[in-house]
Amino acid sequence: MPEFRILNLGNLRLRAAIQGQGPLVIMVHGFPESWYSWRHQIGPVAEAGFTACAIDVRGYGGSDRPHPVEAYAMEHMVADIAGVADVLQPDAPAILLGHDWGAPMVWNAALTRPERFSAVGALSVPYLGVGGRPFSEIFNLLFTAKNRFFYQAYFQAEGVAEAEAEADVRGFLRKFIYAISGDAPEGTWPNDKTASDPLLLGLTDPDPFPAWMSEADLDYYESQFRISGLRGPINRYRNHEADHAWLTPFAERQILQPAFFVSGTKDMAFNMFGGADPIELMRKKVPNLRIADVLEGCGHWTQQERPEEVNARLIPWLKGLG
Repeated sequence: MPEFRILNLGNLRLRAAIQGQGPLVIMVHGFPESWYSWRHQIGPVAEAGFTACAIDVRGYGGSDRPHPVEAYAMEHMVADIAGVADVLQPDAPAILLGHDWGAPMVWNAALTRPERFSAVGALSVPYLGVGGRPFSEIFNLLFTAKNRFFYQAYFQAEGVAEAEAEADVRGFLRKFIYAISGDAPEGTWPNDKTASDPLLLGLTDPDPFPAWMSEADLDYYESQFRISGLRGPINRYRNHEADHAWLTPFAERQILQPAFFVSGTKDMAFNMFGGADPIELMRKKVPNLRIADVLEGCGHWTQQERPEEVNARLIPWLKGLG
């Protein structure tokens, strides 16, 4: 079992689940998750000869939860990851793994601090470079301006999404997780909602829940959000403009470290807007992409839905880094 440590980064504290000895592998979760999202990877990574470190991102679980929206800008998230590396492995660069929001966090950490991170792996969300404008401008044009619902647009008004989710934390988790999983039938995530509709309108509470997420797993996630609330996690979505301004100076830079990527054919984050093959686009920005795979029928929760398949690709990549 991993050991829990509170890591003092100077300006805030993060909780980390740590197991094993060897080169440091920092695992960064997404929304709405926790260190626990990596429960199937921590042991195998440790057994492969690495120090597996799965953190609670700021705002989640046992980590500090600053109140201001701007505290959750990508610049701060990357600084937190670098701070974890400085505490646990100050004399050598660390390896990064991220899923969902954790994927952009680790991609951008590798991009902006190449001397601090020797390799980078991500699940679900590919790296397609620094955009020409904030993502908020894109979804407002494609969705909000046409009175169509988009979850990230709904998250922009402070307090609204938090109140909806916190009114029934377990119900929120069940509906949201199921809706974008590989088990959900086509159309489970409704595409006919208006811009002002609530997040959970039209989402299904499945009975039974898919076997890869047990009642005990849901118990744990629920307990963590009853501690942290949802403000910090949702604040991450309220920083698109700040993120774009910070990353624009790096727009011409490639991510040159050895890289790893796995997603699923039913993952909305991978297939969000259709078009060209994301992996082929990614190779232009990440030329040392050594492993890239898309799991048939897998939804958004890659390493939880398909832990054996993910680990079968992840462990050889880690061992091959040299």
